[in-house]
Amino acid sequence: MRGRPSKYNNQEVEAKAQQLFWSKGYTATSMDDLLKAMGIGYGSFYNAYKGGKKELFRKAIQQRREAFDAFKKELSQSESPLDLIKDFFRSIALADENSHLQGCIIVNTVVEMTFIDDDLEKEAVQILREVEQMFTDTIALEQKQGKLKNQADPEILGRYLITFWNGLNVTRRMYPDKDLLKKQIDMQLDILS
Repeated sequence: MRGRPSKYNNQEVEAKAQQLFWSKGYTATSMDDLLKAMGIGYGSFYNAYKGGKKELFRKAIQQRREAFDAFKKELSQSESPLDLIKDFFRSIALADENSHLQGCIIVNTVVEMTFIDDDLEKEAVQILREVEQMFTDTIALEQKQGKLKNQADPEILGRYLITFWNGLNVTRRMYPDKDLLKKQIDMQLDILS
C-alpha cells in the first residue's frame, strides 16, 4: 500500500533548501531551518528524504552539477566557447551583494566539509574537477583550431581557471563591488587571449 501522495513539488522545495544551504552551509542549517524554508513537516520530509538532511544536501549540490552540465552542452554547441567562459566569469561581477556573500555552494562545500564529511567533500571536489575538465577540453579545442594564442598546456590553463573560480568566490565576499570585481575578472581573463 502506498503512502499519502506528496502535497508539494519536490523541485520547488529542493530549490528552497538549496538556497538555505547555500546561504548558511550544511552544518549551520538545522532541520527546523529546512522544514520552515521548505514549508513541510518532519513526516513529509523523512518520507521524501529517507537519508535525511545529507540526502537533501546531495540533491542541492547535484542541482549545481546539472547546471554545469547544461553549460558544458552550451559550450559544445557554441561558435565562441571561450567567449561563453569569459561571460560566465564576467557575469559574477554583475551579481547582487547577497550573491557575492554566498559565493559558490560547491566551493563552500569543499571548504566546509574538509575533515568533517569525506563523502560530501569528495562529491564537491569531483564537481569542481568536472568543471576544470570542461575548461581544459574547451581550451584544447580552441588552441587546436587556432582561436587561442596562448599555447600553454590546456591542463595548466584549465587548472588556472578553476583556481581563479575558487579564489574569486572568496574575493567576491571580501569586495562585493561590481566595478572592482569586473576589473579583477577582466585582468585574470587576459590569459585566454
